[in-house]
Amino acid sequence: MILRRTLLIASTAVAAAASMATMTAAARARAAATASTPLHLAPARDQLAALRRRTTTSRALLEQYLQHIEKTNPGLNAVITLDAEGARAAADAADRHLARTGKPLGALHGLPVTVKDALETKGLRSTCGAPDLTDHVPDQDADAVARLRAAGAVIVGKTNVPVMCQDLQTSNPLFGTTKNPHDATKTAGGSSGGPAAAVAAGITSLELGSDLAGSLRLPAAYCGVYALRPSGGIVPTRGHIPRPPGWLSSSDMLTLGPIARTPDDLDVALDVLAAPAPAEAAAWRIDLPAPRRRRLADYRVGLWQDDPYCHVDDTIRRLLDEIAGILRSSGATVDGTTRPVGLADSDRLFQRLMFATASATATDAGFADDIAAADRIPADDPSGIFLHSRTMRHRDWLRANEEREKLRGHWADYFTAHDVLITPAVPNTCVDDQTSTPVPSRFITVNGQKRPYFDQTAWLNLAGHVRLPALVMPAGRTADGLPLAIQIIGPYLADRTVVDMARHLARRLPEPAQPPAFTA
Repeated sequence: MILRRTLLIASTAVAAAASMATMTAAARARAAATASTPLHLAPARDQLAALRRRTTTSRALLEQYLQHIEKTNPGLNAVITLDAEGARAAADAADRHLARTGKPLGALHGLPVTVKDALETKGLRSTCGAPDLTDHVPDQDADAVARLRAAGAVIVGKTNVPVMCQDLQTSNPLFGTTKNPHDATKTAGGSSGGPAAAVAAGITSLELGSDLAGSLRLPAAYCGVYALRPSGGIVPTRGHIPRPPGWLSSSDMLTLGPIARTPDDLDVALDVLAAPAPAEAAAWRIDLPAPRRRRLADYRVGLWQDDPYCHVDDTIRRLLDEIAGILRSSGATVDGTTRPVGLADSDRLFQRLMFATASATATDAGFADDIAAADRIPADDPSGIFLHSRTMRHRDWLRANEEREKLRGHWADYFTAHDVLITPAVPNTCVDDQTSTPVPSRFITVNGQKRPYFDQTAWLNLAGHVRLPALVMPAGRTADGLPLAIQIIGPYLADRTVVDMARHLARRLPEPAQPPAFTA
């Protein structure tokens, strides 16, 4: 992306020609495509540059988006609450401010964006797909949404989620199913299926979503876009549903983060979102370190291609082989044997902690029933992991949390000798839409064999409970045109390092697949 922008702003034809001469064929094709791309389909960083140069206005850019949404969204069902008039008012205000002061409102000045319907937005319906919240209109923004507005973003609307974010595909009784923009028979993933589909289809260049068990990264993998789960604790989470509206606390495993079509745009969003909670902002600030390395050749990369606990499809295995080849040919050091943790043990701990934190909002009667049911299941019965974890005593949770801290220590040790770890994002490509199938009967297929439905998130769960930054990026496509993806995990607070690795790889990988809706 840096090379692409260099081409676009080169001051002379000679400089442009010299840049083109040093680029790969794939990079030249991307540069040429960007030069002719309508502004609303360009990367967010290019849109922001045009707004600051005043070669366009926020209102003009917004109207392009609204036209694209009108054409594209009916067949996709990504945006479920559109606030065209509120967005026009915000865009006009941004334009007036720039004309009057000559200064942008902030880093996202005038940029139209959408927001996952799990995040509360002041004056705009926020349902999290739940019938009980059909008419819920918050009187306060979620803290992260407030940061978007303060940076000058224009909130256009809300994007679809499963009921209370509790599924790996996106459908609910209020708004129906969000389609995968590449293939309507496939799921867009969940719970940020609406956000990922919207970014892939060009409905927005930047989205704010959330991730507990892969809710940002799974849809990004299936829709062919970028998503960053930031380091735990660096983005305020108050105002996310679930927990219920009005709660001040949230899950200790929940992280909010951006979805975009380029690594650079993830960086733009990270600069805005990474901040202390408002109550703490007077005393300290977040200053994330720069990427660990400047050149791809200097990176020390761990590569985890497969594991007996969650075998991947041959298609994914070949993809990781190609990534290894790219890294080695670029001079990077690649370690394909050392493992930071055991995937099976890590995933079981993740599940225990996730089920435990989900019990916070259970009713007294419902929780009593859960305790009674758990008592009837032997402690060593694997089928009881949900109820046993959900009803664990505080002493047991403290022990599990201690196990988590030890696991974090193993990761920290690993990252003294490695800068990043690259893994599969998912065991296979996009899963068939199974909206009409009860969850216990759903499955995925890997190498022709049926596998449990929740195996989709086993690789994504590596990072969630240990607070590590994890990024999913598009990495080519299948013969049928479906997106392929990989995951990049970095040390705690090395968010810029994982984004930088994605940036290096993006220059060397094929252009991500564009769904038909993108240019509709």
